Amino acid sequence: MTATTNQEAQIPIRTYLESPSSPGIKLPRFACDSHVHVFGPTGRFPYSTDRKITPVEAPKEKLFALHKQLGIERCVIVQSVIHGFDNSVVEDAILAGKGAYLGVALVPATVTDKELHRLADVGFRGVRFNFMRHLLNDASIQQVIDMTPRLKAVGMHLQVHFESSLIHDLGPLLAKSQVPVVIDHMGRVDARKGNDHEDIQVLFRLLENKLFNVKVSGIDRIDAQAFIENPYASGIAIARSLVERYPEQCVWGTDWPHPNHTHIPDDGILVDALTRMAPDPKLLEQVLVLNPQRLYRFSSQVS
Repeated sequence: MTATTNQEAQIPIRTYLESPSSPGIKLPRFACDSHVHVFGPTGRFPYSTDRKITPVEAPKEKLFALHKQLGIERCVIVQSVIHGFDNSVVEDAILAGKGAYLGVALVPATVTDKELHRLADVGFRGVRFNFMRHLLNDASIQQVIDMTPRLKAVGMHLQVHFESSLIHDLGPLLAKSQVPVVIDHMGRVDARKGNDHEDIQVLFRLLENKLFNVKVSGIDRIDAQAFIENPYASGIAIARSLVERYPEQCVWGTDWPHPNHTHIPDDGILVDALTRMAPDPKLLEQVLVLNPQRLYRFSSQVS
C-alpha cells in the first residue's frame, strides 16, 4: 500500500450518504445510538494537523437530522482523531443535545485530573484509547490501565478500539481496569471467519467478566460485503451471538459518519439489521435503551 502524502490527506472525503434510506423498523422509546462522531464545521472546530484523512464536514446539525429520521432519541458522540485531543466539537454537540447527547473523550494518558473532572461535568462519560495502526495513540496499555483509578474518581469508563489480533495480549491487561471497559466494534474481528475463530472466542471469554461491555456496532466493518443480496450477514451473525450470550453488556451504534471505511454504508440498512441482531422486542430494548441508560447515565428527564 502506498503511504498517504500530506497533500492527499487534505482532499475532502465523503464518508456518509446525504440521503440514507428510512428504516422499516420502529425503534423503542429512548433508543440510543452509542457510537457516532461529529466533524466540524472547521471554521469553529479545526481539524487536527495530525490527521491522516480530511473528511467532508459532518456537523451536529446533520447528526441530529439523521437521528430524527431514524427514530433515535439518545446518542453518545465519540471524539475522533480527526479533531485530536481538542474535545470542544463534541462538547458543543452535547450542550446542543440538552441531555439527550453525551460523549466519550479522546485524551492523552497525561491528562490532568482537573480536565477529567471538567469533561465529566459537561457530559463526557468515558475516554477512548485507540490501538489501531492508522489512528492516533500516544499511550501504552499499561499507562491506560494505570489511569483507570483516576477515571473511577470522576465516574468515567474506559473505551478501547483495537485490531482483532491484539485481543489476546490486551484482554488480560484490560481485566485489571478499575472501571468498566467498553470494546469498540466487536473487537474488529473478521466476521467472515465465524464464531469459532480464535479472536472471536477470546472476545466471548472476555465478556464472561461483567467488567467488559461491547459495542455491537460495525457489522459493516467486520463484514464489508455491502453490495450483495444479503449485506453484512456475517457481521449480523456475530452481533446476534454477542447479544444473545451477553444481553446486558451490549450497546449499539451506527458509527456515523463512517470514517476510515471501505465503503459508505446506508444508515437505514444498519438500523433495520437490528431486527436480526436482536429479534426479540425485549432484547432490542435491553440493547438500545436499558444498557445505554446504565452505562452512560442519561437523565431520566429527557423527553
